[in-house]
Amino acid sequence: MIQGSSVRHADHPIDAQFLDRWSPRAMTGGEIAHEELLSLFEAARWAPSSANLQPWRALFARRGTPPWPIFFGLLAEGNQAWAHNAAALVLFVSNSVNERTGRASVTHSYDTGVAWGYFALQGSLKGYVVHGMAGFDYERARRALAIPESFRVEAMAAVGLPAPKETLTPALQARESPSDRKPVQEWVCEGAWQLAR
Repeated sequence: MIQGSSVRHADHPIDAQFLDRWSPRAMTGGEIAHEELLSLFEAARWAPSSANLQPWRALFARRGTPPWPIFFGLLAEGNQAWAHNAAALVLFVSNSVNERTGRASVTHSYDTGVAWGYFALQGSLKGYVVHGMAGFDYERARRALAIPESFRVEAMAAVGLPAPKETLTPALQARESPSDRKPVQEWVCEGAWQLAR
């Protein structure tokens, strides 16, 4: 698997782990031990959380287990084309209600995004492919997985063992490279809004 730092370059000093993490699609189809997968969830556990509410929840299915067809069937066709070789599919959801007050939680998605980031980074550090996806049926996920109404379905991720990009279709091979990011000055400003829309 390509290390992102071999093709990406930071404009300001950062640890290479942030450049190295990216979202490949090529996976071997091999299994990941249950305990290994739990280490990714353990990293997510320690994400920062507003008022320590920890609104994130995760549901997962390992390939070859009874829940797998349900999770896999939620994916858009384009994601099914490569995610069939994942070792696990993970659905992240967040509690939109503050469990202490019963009122709406303003930061539930924000906090869950951080937990997902920790999950993805831990997977990358362990040498796994971790690829986040929005391409799935959100409403069917809610129904099929009995997710309570107070929880927002956020995103899915595929986790697997890396494979050569040649295992993908030619169209996907062309996309199998770490992507760049907008420079900091395009999305950060000091003081009032001075950014392009």
